[in-house]
Amino acid sequence: MTTPAPKPERNAGMGRLIGVALAVFVLTFSLVPLYRIACEKVFGVRLERGASPPAAASAGTSKRTVRVEFDGGVNSKLPWAFHPERLTMDVVPGELNEALYFARNDSDRALVGSAVPSVAPARASGYFNKTECFCFTAQTLQAGEKRDMPVRFIVDPDLPADVKTITLSYTFFKNDALTEQLVSASAATAAHAAP
Repeated sequence: MTTPAPKPERNAGMGRLIGVALAVFVLTFSLVPLYRIACEKVFGVRLERGASPPAAASAGTSKRTVRVEFDGGVNSKLPWAFHPERLTMDVVPGELNEALYFARNDSDRALVGSAVPSVAPARASGYFNKTECFCFTAQTLQAGEKRDMPVRFIVDPDLPADVKTITLSYTFFKNDALTEQLVSASAATAAHAAP
């Protein structure tokens, strides 16, 4: 006796399954470059692609410093308090720095916010590299919750010499879609838990 040949429907289904798995794999690895492109083109923010070499200022004892000013605010639809912990910081180009922002949800329910960054002057944005930032993802704060939100950054040593001050500003907006999902999920959980 001979074994029957596999059915064509099974082979077609398996081929589709492998195709979908391959497409998901490719999509997953393309998200990071797509995110970088979106940040650079839409928001004008250049993300760090690796450690920058330290500034070549070792010839002299004095290193160039750049003043970074921090600003933060919220859109009127989002009842949060949001501000930088420090207003200014003098940084050495090429060195990694960290600044903290403070956020507090002043409402009586959980809300999701998304931060939109901006760098001024505009020509400095290409030299301001964020390696870690709360603006990369939406932030959820429960009612009354307080949180410190770090941003780690490097000012590129190739920043034009006439740029002495850079302002990093964030505006938090209410993320209506994610807040609605959060409310729906909470309501479903409460309804499921009720007898």
